[in-house]
Amino acid sequence: MDAALYLADLEAKPEALAGLADAWEAGDLLGGVPLDVRRVVFLGMGSSRYAAGVAALRLRAAGVDAVAEYASAAGGYPADASTLVVAISASGGSRETLDAVARYRGRSRVVAVTNQVESAVGEGADVVVPMLAGAENGGVACRTFQHTLVLLLGLVDRLTGAGGDISGLVRRTAEASADLLDRRGVWLDQAISLLDGPHGVYTIAPAERLSSAQQSALMFREGPRRQADACETGDWSHVDVYLTKTYDYRALFFPGSRYDDQAMEWIRQRDSTVLTVGGELPGQKASIRYRHDDDPDVALLTETLVAELIAASLWQRH
Repeated sequence: MDAALYLADLEAKPEALAGLADAWEAGDLLGGVPLDVRRVVFLGMGSSRYAAGVAALRLRAAGVDAVAEYASAAGGYPADASTLVVAISASGGSRETLDAVARYRGRSRVVAVTNQVESAVGEGADVVVPMLAGAENGGVACRTFQHTLVLLLGLVDRLTGAGGDISGLVRRTAEASADLLDRRGVWLDQAISLLDGPHGVYTIAPAERLSSAQQSALMFREGPRRQADACETGDWSHVDVYLTKTYDYRALFFPGSRYDDQAMEWIRQRDSTVLTVGGELPGQKASIRYRHDDDPDVALLTETLVAELIAASLWQRH
């Protein structure tokens, strides 16, 4: 793992996204994914599972039986011909994912989503979907997380017949990412000052974009090795509110939940520090806005770049 190379990986996001959009327009990357399925089981660990949780929630909302499993779980849904298994591993070699998918090969249809198409996760899979994220030389899953989300949104569209403009979404996300990168000289130092406290960083996001909070917290832990934890906005008032009483509580807040005000009421009362991304909330200390941040799907695909750039800077400084 290398801080400078990680930063270079982040700076390459717009270019990688443009390449993904080109590939999407050139041919259907998900064309081999079967449609006649009764259940979808996503398998993955870490960032892969975070992205899978978003996709599973969207499928359930559309009436499709779907679950995002910890690949490390001892058991899960039984294998059958009507179950579609989506095994996600950027490296293609995650031990837990390989062990889990082995239970399904030959009995359920398996789709492997990976950045290494010749890797073990694709062996015996019915369909292999390339992430097309390029090499992450910094050793941290950042572009692969973003590309995984894109591909899973495309999978949701395919299975539900929604017919969304995925390539257009990817191009808007590239523009949003480039905007954050180009203007980091305006917002980055202030963001670091607000979040660099003695008790870590806390990340808050709505259930529909919980992956943003989870991935952001992981970036603080994985690079600069800072204490960080993620929470869903509504659940915050039941599980994390207590920390504002005794900690110098500093949060990266992704607005968009109907329960934003409920959380912010406690935060204002206890004068905790909140930096919002992509929206404004009463009581925030500051807000980071970016191009297209009024589009929830662009926000889902873009907003973790804020935490990634803060983490990269903290990593390099320490």
